[in-house]
Amino acid sequence: MSIERVRSYFSQFNIETRILEFEESSATVELAAKAAGTEPARIAKTMSFWVDDAVILILLAGDAKIDNSKYKAQFHTKAKMLSFDEVEPNIGHGVGGVCPFGINEGIKVYLDISMKRFETVFPAAGSSNSAIELTIDELESYSNAKEWIDVSKPIE
Repeated sequence: MSIERVRSYFSQFNIETRILEFEESSATVELAAKAAGTEPARIAKTMSFWVDDAVILILLAGDAKIDNSKYKAQFHTKAKMLSFDEVEPNIGHGVGGVCPFGINEGIKVYLDISMKRFETVFPAAGSSNSAIELTIDELESYSNAKEWIDVSKPIE
């Protein structure tokens, strides 16, 4: 189970007990915000894309979406999301629980600047009913992020 993979990953930092498991689903931004008792913008959603033949993950604030022109300027290609069936085998977590922790080898992780306005955010923790509250510095460290990027715009 994917949450066990995340729990094992976080155990090396002694923070596995900070994982929040919910009775209800946290698979969408709205559901996660309700379950965690926070505003939707503070949910750090993880989106998966193909860049050439490689998978990348981009985390962005819950109230942001990918801006295609910014994405193309950053990665020199059009945004192409993984299909539902491609997510789990390529990342190691299923849709609804995708996060940058305990993932398959070789995946580059990027953090969008839309999250920088918050002290803490809530990314998923490997399942569709889990999350973990992390400071922005913790998120950057534990996700092994390659860099901060600007590829989003507000959802209107």
